[in-house]
Amino acid sequence: MRDRTNQSSVPSASRLLSTHRSRVIWLCVLVAWIGTAGPSFGQGSRSDYQRWETLDRTVAGKVFRNDVSAHWINDDLFWYRVRTRDQGERFVVVNAATGKKSSDYDRDQLRDAIAGDAEDVDIDSIFGLKPRRTIASSHYRGSPTSIEFDNRTDQDLKVHYRSDDGTERYYGDVKAGASRQWSTYDGHAWVLRNADGKAIACFVADTTPGIAVIDADTPRPASAQPRRRRDESRLQKSPDEAWEIRIDDHNLHLTHRNDAAKNWSTADGSQQHGYGGKVHWSPDSKHFVVMKTRPGTRREIHLIDSSPDDSHHGKLITLDYAKPGDDLDVRTLILFSADGSRRFEIDNTRFPNPYQLSDFQWDPDSSGFSFLYNQRGHQVLRLVRVNADDGSTSTLIDETSDTFICYSSKNYLRRLHGSDEAIWMSERSGWNHLYLVDQKSGKMSDITHGCLGLDGQFVVRGVEKVDAEKRRLWVKVSGIHPGEDPYHVHLLAVDFDGNNATILTGGDGNHRWDFSPNGRYLIDQYSRVDLPNRSVLRDAETGKSICELETADIRALLETGWRVPERFVAKGRDGQTDIHGIIVRPTGFDPRRKYPVLEYIYAGPHGSFVPKSFGTHSRLYKMAELGFIVVQIDGMGTNHRSKAFHDVCWKNLGDSGFPDRIAWMKAAAETRPEMDLRRVGIWGGSAGGQSALRALLAHGDFYQAAVADCGCHDNRVDKIWWNEQWMGWPIGPHYKEQSNVTCAHQLRGDLMLIVGELDRNVDPISTMQVVDALVRADKDFELLVMPGVGHGAAGHPYAARRQADFFVRKLQGSQPRWDFDDRNNEPDTD
Repeated sequence: MRDRTNQSSVPSASRLLSTHRSRVIWLCVLVAWIGTAGPSFGQGSRSDYQRWETLDRTVAGKVFRNDVSAHWINDDLFWYRVRTRDQGERFVVVNAATGKKSSDYDRDQLRDAIAGDAEDVDIDSIFGLKPRRTIASSHYRGSPTSIEFDNRTDQDLKVHYRSDDGTERYYGDVKAGASRQWSTYDGHAWVLRNADGKAIACFVADTTPGIAVIDADTPRPASAQPRRRRDESRLQKSPDEAWEIRIDDHNLHLTHRNDAAKNWSTADGSQQHGYGGKVHWSPDSKHFVVMKTRPGTRREIHLIDSSPDDSHHGKLITLDYAKPGDDLDVRTLILFSADGSRRFEIDNTRFPNPYQLSDFQWDPDSSGFSFLYNQRGHQVLRLVRVNADDGSTSTLIDETSDTFICYSSKNYLRRLHGSDEAIWMSERSGWNHLYLVDQKSGKMSDITHGCLGLDGQFVVRGVEKVDAEKRRLWVKVSGIHPGEDPYHVHLLAVDFDGNNATILTGGDGNHRWDFSPNGRYLIDQYSRVDLPNRSVLRDAETGKSICELETADIRALLETGWRVPERFVAKGRDGQTDIHGIIVRPTGFDPRRKYPVLEYIYAGPHGSFVPKSFGTHSRLYKMAELGFIVVQIDGMGTNHRSKAFHDVCWKNLGDSGFPDRIAWMKAAAETRPEMDLRRVGIWGGSAGGQSALRALLAHGDFYQAAVADCGCHDNRVDKIWWNEQWMGWPIGPHYKEQSNVTCAHQLRGDLMLIVGELDRNVDPISTMQVVDALVRADKDFELLVMPGVGHGAAGHPYAARRQADFFVRKLQGSQPRWDFDDRNNEPDTD
């Protein structure tokens, strides 16, 4: 058959070559342009996903000579274990009195060294693990270690790892009369069972590799008992044990140990207004105080377990769940004499609207008692005293605020026995500090505010210990070194009158510490996100360095391609306040390329959240591996700065610090051209999920994509204690105005919602009401409901992968290629 192709339409060889050269030139130009202005090649590729999936394993165990966990042999001598890159497990002995530190020992050398330095030490027991009397569950604390089971019984034992949720996984057998070792982590729990499944022993691994001996003397562990509900019918005895109180059928029933004729009961209690809770006895056993309660709203939420393991039918789960605005229990304090002859219903004028009554304590002489009154709305925190003779009340300490009192994390009361003094925490100066209060006169004297000559512009983060005899206390503080990150925690010792203030920690970093058993020495460990951990032995009175213990070795970690985070500070919305955050880059980072920016957000006012200590921070790094620059920032409205900084959140959770976050990212990008602010995404869970969606509703001109996991999207339908503390009470129009449900029609950008159907923390209807509002507003979005999963559903491997895919598609404009080889048989083009 004749070829009918038009000969004139067939190009010559020279024309083909010319055309090919032109295409090559244009392709080179296009590649160069993409490399500088467009998405980087390889983003979202299969190899990116492999690094994302394996990051935890890749970086695990790559930091050596890191933590120092001291085992004190006597007042001055201790040893600790280190992991070294070349020699494995090694041990160090330190004489704190002389500051002499040994070279690294192996296990046998350590035994010899201790035997030579300390008498009357059971050398064989220094590596021994104590058996648990009840079956424990794991609590992961991070340090790799090992555990050796020495089975000295006449039966083979099966070894089970017990996870934090109580499930067990079989790992192997230890034969009778034999030993066997497993690698594990500090805090991991192990249960040994016989052939019949009976628990024979339980051990929890420690930082130091331990030997778990199982013999005839090892206590057989009892099954862990579920936490019991408070049993109000239990007997509550008076201090002298002459009286017993039983609460039954909402009434009190008192029994005298020696004289039945003195027994008596109340008759005015009922289900609608009954006696209950703890009885607070006076030290002399002549009086007690108890609450009588009129129940408020009993709100319930309902969850559906759609896919239970033990049935093909769904299950309904009902939970008690108080929400903002609900009527609370009305509590009346009743003061009785033990013999029932006197009864005072305490006038509540000084505590008219309690959110909580707590911290009951009688005077040592039984003349009266005091308690802490936290008023609904959290703008009044008051220490009230009741006179035992007549039931009259007086105010000992009165704390008020025009915004809120952060009772959940800035609340400390220590009454000093044998005096009328108390130590009290307050932000009345604009910064969180401690004060010494004379409870009779109400006079309040500074302890920490003026002690460092900083005009009080630093923050007390907590009280470590109090020595009432020496009138001295040890306090966690931050913001004490100008020029240092204000979130870094240090240890301060100071007298009750604010004198003799001594900073006991040294070094630019975030500090943690341990005292020796006798309190004479301090092991100070500090790091930053960009500084590996350092450990120093110090004098606990002066803070003077006795000797350097360890500096962490991170060479193996860096060899994996892991990059140290960058700390960055920029001015916030007011142009004056420093906002702190970190920048994380992927392995293989190329400064010539443009990377989309992902922000991980959690803006809960109860804390601050940017990491301050060294770590692998895999949540951030995993996302970076997919071809993103990842940032985390603490904006205004979060905790641990001044009261004014914190107050930005007041009735304003929708703010989430976004004006500060956006200003911070813009400032960072000015000198970091690799940050492409045309492509910014954000993700978070719980309060972070609320904020992540809020970014697209209120700032859709800056953020292009968001993943919101288990968000508390409407503060009216989330738990009462958290939401009323920041949004206030009673419920005002600001609740509705800042609801993501109300504002759903303002959505701009790409949104993915994730929710676990069994979330017991944040009611899942919060997410589903957003879904309803988005549907009504005809807005496109993605929804992932995770059956059988609770709070933090995005942590599930499937949901985590879907979240990663979402950002690759939306911000990199490419289809995720994590499984292309399997599904489409296409080559990986990194």
